Amino acid sequence: MVSLLVIVGLLVAAFVGFNIGGSSTGVAFGPAVGSRLVRKATAATLFSVFAFLGAWTVGRNVIVTMSEGIVPAAQFTPVAGVGVLFFTGLSLLISNLYGVPASTSMTAVGAIVGLGLATGSLNEALMFTIVSAWIVAPLIGLGIGAVIGRYIYPQLEARLSFTRLERQLLQIDRSGRIPRVRFNTNASRRDLVGSALVLGIACYMGFSAGASNAANAVAPLVGNGAVTVDQGVLLAVAAISLGGFTIARRTLATVGDGITDLPILAALIVSTVGATIITILSYYGIPASLAVSTTCCIIGLGWGRASRAVTLTELATPPTDVEQAPNLTTGALAASSTEENKPAGPTVGELASGEGPGVEDQQDESPSVPPIGEEDIEELTAESLFDPAATSRIVILWILTPSLSVVGSYLLFALLL
Repeated sequence: MVSLLVIVGLLVAAFVGFNIGGSSTGVAFGPAVGSRLVRKATAATLFSVFAFLGAWTVGRNVIVTMSEGIVPAAQFTPVAGVGVLFFTGLSLLISNLYGVPASTSMTAVGAIVGLGLATGSLNEALMFTIVSAWIVAPLIGLGIGAVIGRYIYPQLEARLSFTRLERQLLQIDRSGRIPRVRFNTNASRRDLVGSALVLGIACYMGFSAGASNAANAVAPLVGNGAVTVDQGVLLAVAAISLGGFTIARRTLATVGDGITDLPILAALIVSTVGATIITILSYYGIPASLAVSTTCCIIGLGWGRASRAVTLTELATPPTDVEQAPNLTTGALAASSTEENKPAGPTVGELASGEGPGVEDQQDESPSVPPIGEEDIEELTAESLFDPAATSRIVILWILTPSLSVVGSYLLFALLL
């Protein structure tokens, strides 16, 4: 019976890792695939390599925390391990059904918390630290995004441009007897620099995803001794890689071709900020959500861009005329679908479909950034980055899924243990 439960646990862990790979690969490499820098198979390969590096190095600390820190390792019996993994997989299913990037780390921790509450073995001091990080990290992402959007983003946007490539950046020259890899001859030096940024940050996100998510798939199995930490990392990365090479093709297509309201520059900024926050937390062994931190940075970036229409004095002064006051919240969060409301600069979807400004168009543009307080609010609302209705739905599910995981796990283990 115990051996059967161990086998079931391994299968459920592989299923969880498979789903993590399917979603995380698209988030990390969607811009690179959409802008035709790499193909989907190359993206999956690079993601697998850097996810392994993240899991093997920084991710070990998270595995230790989740396998023996939140509750003692002895509590992870074969039944408990399967139960925790079940609720983690269930959260992925619920989030996928609603099209929301789930916080797998938060839900996995919630299942372990339910086990700790049912057995009276919860490390409350450590949980206080983890929950505090869950509150502070998104606020940091929000604040950094707001500062960049208000003071730095316009300058970056005026000086950096990402042109479309009709073919992949790396080409295979088959003219000789031995195929050779060479750069796209139509790519300019600016294209190469921009491509290196997009690809480098994608690999960085893969590293961060491996560091934070490997524990979600295998921590209970490490806790009950079914696998060692090294074996757990290999199992998790293998399952994540399998998801990256299979179901991630759909998420890569969705992120690469379907995102039309988030410029590549903005995507690079929020990816870097989100991945850095999660990598730091993973180094200290704190499981946290890349999706939550990244999304909060997107909200902050949008608000910061919209807030450039007024000065700090005007922001701090309550408006006397509602009709004359710029609606910064709506401007930052409301998304538009009309042609006039497209964001400035090429987006991931435009690059993938061959639309958007070409090299000649961009070379004629001279960097010009209006000072704060003189930007057109209509232009800023057209460059909005988020939809308030979608934001509400995402935040609700971020809170709901870990809560359901805690309650369901507690009820299960209270009855069985």
